Amino acid sequence: MTIKYRIAANDVNHHLFDVSLTFSADKHQNYTLSLPAWLPGSYMIRDFAKNLISLTAQNQQNQEIALTALDKQRWQLGACSGEITVSYQVFAFDLSVRTAYLDSQRGFFNGSSTFLAVDNLQESPCQLFIECPAAHEHWRVATGMRRAKHTDKYQFGDYIADNYAELIDCPVAIGDFDSFEFQVEGVTHHMVFTSKHYGDRKRIADDVAKLCQHHIDLFGEAPFNEYWFITHLLESGFGGLEHKNSTILQASRFDLPNPQQKDELSEEYKTFLSLCSHEYFHAWNVCRIKPKAFVPYQLNQESYTEQLWAYEGITSYYDDFSLYRANIISFEDYLKILSKAITRVSRGNGQLKQSVKESSFFTWTKFYKQGPDAVNNIVSYYTKGALIALWLDLTIREKSKGRYSLDQLMRELWIHFGRPGIGTEQEDFINIANILCGEDITDAFTHLLDAKAPVDLAPLLKKVGINYTNSKFTKLNSVDTSENQMSAPYLGAHYKTLSLGLQITQVLENSPAAKAGIAVNDVLIAIDGLKMNEKSIQQLASYLPTNNALSCHFFRDDQLLQTDISFIESPTTGVSLSVDNEALSQQWRHILR
Repeated sequence: MTIKYRIAANDVNHHLFDVSLTFSADKHQNYTLSLPAWLPGSYMIRDFAKNLISLTAQNQQNQEIALTALDKQRWQLGACSGEITVSYQVFAFDLSVRTAYLDSQRGFFNGSSTFLAVDNLQESPCQLFIECPAAHEHWRVATGMRRAKHTDKYQFGDYIADNYAELIDCPVAIGDFDSFEFQVEGVTHHMVFTSKHYGDRKRIADDVAKLCQHHIDLFGEAPFNEYWFITHLLESGFGGLEHKNSTILQASRFDLPNPQQKDELSEEYKTFLSLCSHEYFHAWNVCRIKPKAFVPYQLNQESYTEQLWAYEGITSYYDDFSLYRANIISFEDYLKILSKAITRVSRGNGQLKQSVKESSFFTWTKFYKQGPDAVNNIVSYYTKGALIALWLDLTIREKSKGRYSLDQLMRELWIHFGRPGIGTEQEDFINIANILCGEDITDAFTHLLDAKAPVDLAPLLKKVGINYTNSKFTKLNSVDTSENQMSAPYLGAHYKTLSLGLQITQVLENSPAAKAGIAVNDVLIAIDGLKMNEKSIQQLASYLPTNNALSCHFFRDDQLLQTDISFIESPTTGVSLSVDNEALSQQWRHILR
């Protein structure tokens, strides 16, 4: 039996999708409708059902069928038989990568926030009819969902999925978007930008194709017939969410490369390419190779795993490293990116209070619902996980005498777990690493996963010709470091610029800012009687001697407060990496096939 869904953007000004589903009911069965509470890849209870409006059910004779709410996201259908149609609206005004959005310019939806499941029939085939809005006949459709035979690419019409899980794994964008295609290993890749941009389309296609080729080569095959990069462009924004044959990205429209500056490689464009690399890698690592706790996903409640350090951490290691391996950035540029990553972990005390296994397990609260204390009390399984991936890569290369690397570990995971759809346990990573190393590294590996301590990378990096130096910061409000540049004075606070003053976003433990009583969300307006902005605070810090108590004025909520604060000499909690031996560094840089 096929469940037939229909979605229409009939009321763009009120941001409402009209949705219906139709199925054949057996009078001997009870039916429950439900909507997921979260979606894979974004580990926080989202309560999507809060956006459902006017939920009703009718039989074939247009008679209403009772719906009884069982909890915040489930409804019990009354006794029924024959063809049943459930209708409702979805309020869609969240232009993130997670839920749904609709206005007069574009529309977007993730199935997990949009389509009710018939719990008894989740393995049934699904058919989705996407209706073209009457007032927007020029709009098109972008989705990785399979098209029915009579529906062409980019057209409104019928789309099909094998089951409910596949239906909600294929996000959909509609609108007058820009799109172009490129081929990698015979697979068509679609690049879609859902709003206005000025980027160099050919350069984007060429660069992203290099990254896709790298990842396909690493795993040995592409597990999809086509792939879609769907990007929401905004004034500012950053994010991504992975799906089996697509990803939803969010970026600034000026992150894209400038067609008037052919040789420019801006930091913003590097970040965009890294985001593309990260989400594409997830098509293997987390969409298919995944923790046992996620097989299958239980989307009505939290699903706990200690393995996110591997799924997000290993992916985070490869996202930037692949830019170098694909010849998009230099090795020196990659070392600068890696230096910043290590610095982000080492500058706070979170790594001394939480292990990466704990960070993974408590992602539902401590990571996805970060409080103002986050920099001091938690560690990111993304960033520290990437450092453990680096440790693992270098360790495998050293122990195997250059025969194997982390690439081979990922390929083994793909063959034995991803391709057959078997979930992993922590021990699977350890066992494969032991085989590749030719010796038992279990104790060292498990220690890293359990330790509330830094990852000691300096000895391993030294063996591959990389100089690891603890360094001072070269700029306020930054993780930039250099062993060769003059260091900047230090406050231990990070901030963002407002029209009036600097809003504090982080305060590091035991820093001058913390000792002065400065807190997250305070708005710093004056130091030593001078108005503060991004430029003036840097200038003031450079002119004044350190350790001088200065009057500081700031707003907390709407109250003006005053304290004394001192700039101090920068601590050496940053890290700088540089090539010390070019020949040795090839032992790490060389791709093993």
